[in-house]
Amino acid sequence: MSSLNILIMGVAGSGKGTMSKLIEERFNIPHISTGDMFRKAMAQRTKLGVLAEEYINKGLLVPDDITIAMIKERLSQDDCQEGYLLDGFPRTLPQAKAFEEIANETGRPIKIVINLEIELSALAPRIVNRRLCKNCGAIYNTVTMPSKVEGICDRCQHPLVHRSDDTIEGLNVRIGEHQKLTAPVLDYFLKEGLVIKVDAGRPVEEVWFDIKKALENLNDHD
Repeated sequence: MSSLNILIMGVAGSGKGTMSKLIEERFNIPHISTGDMFRKAMAQRTKLGVLAEEYINKGLLVPDDITIAMIKERLSQDDCQEGYLLDGFPRTLPQAKAFEEIANETGRPIKIVINLEIELSALAPRIVNRRLCKNCGAIYNTVTMPSKVEGICDRCQHPLVHRSDDTIEGLNVRIGEHQKLTAPVLDYFLKEGLVIKVDAGRPVEEVWFDIKKALENLNDHD
């Protein structure tokens, strides 16, 4: 079986977090979220983590060269040997081109890009009612998938939080940014024949069925 090197893309609320957890558990590959990666590097006071922190503390975006160096370092680690699931990167066309170079350099080229597509009208209820566990990363929805005890995570019993940007206004900003920056990234990978489009507006089970099937087929053909 060849390694499953996956990128997952989709606007906020499309279900990336939920699908990423399912992929990670089913295929036993690390889920690499750039946000988590920054937090870990900063906590461990790595050279790149300290550099990233300087920008984050000023409210600035971490420059591409630092982000790309961190991802290169992460992909080189042993747990990525059988594959990886990258989430939250690349967000821009220059990042996509640079990432493809380092993925090839490390011998871990992208095999598939999963794009979660959803009608914008379906996003608002998902975002506004979303609750997150900061401890274990579990995601809930107060209407469609509530926790057993209100405000408490089923898995680890830590309090659930409502992100400050999980509002209609915050969603509109994120959708605008996503469309402006990420559309060229998607076009880039589409031209390379790497993208599978998944209708993410359906129930979780149906979305997961299609993704699982695509990934299993990918392994069967390699």
